[in-house]
Amino acid sequence: MKETIILKERIIEESLKLFSVKGYMSTSITDIIEAVGTSKGGFYNHFKSKEQLFLEILSAARKIWRERNLYKIEDKSRPLLKIQKLLKNYRDRYLADSNNFPGGCIFVNLAVELSDQAPELAKEVDTGFIKLRKMIRRFLDEEKKSGGIGRNVNTEDVSNMIFSGLLGACVLYTSDKSKKHLNSTITSLISYLQDIDLKR
Repeated sequence: MKETIILKERIIEESLKLFSVKGYMSTSITDIIEAVGTSKGGFYNHFKSKEQLFLEILSAARKIWRERNLYKIEDKSRPLLKIQKLLKNYRDRYLADSNNFPGGCIFVNLAVELSDQAPELAKEVDTGFIKLRKMIRRFLDEEKKSGGIGRNVNTEDVSNMIFSGLLGACVLYTSDKSKKHLNSTITSLISYLQDIDLKR
């Protein structure tokens, strides 16, 4: 039983890496079987289809995302500082994780790949983006309510800017692996948040 659980975990782990590098459509079940060192029977004992595997991979990737990006975020006393911590975690703990995601952020990669080729699967990926944008907006609204940022600050616009900045940083880092460019983008977003901070 333990070996069965370990095999399932290995399939998810290796598929996560393959999807990150090659994408969903270009990764075959044969690729996965070879990477894991199992058989077709070993694969199909755990997953009815590649699509079922995809959904389990999304779940595993989201768990990693939360562990990396929400690390010690609750230690911050104010919502605005929580966003800044999120940005730093994204740069230092998430995008730097080449072990789980050798091809960069799997969510951005899959969203781009699947938007036309498999829209239903792309919608599954998009739910995470929606939640992230809502979380940033909620933090900004809480900060505004407490007087930490001005009443004239449009929290929807700012949350969209931060969200777009994160995705842009991810795409650039995936293409050029430049930590200098990545740091510059995240630093600019943090500087903006510091500029609108009335309690600083």
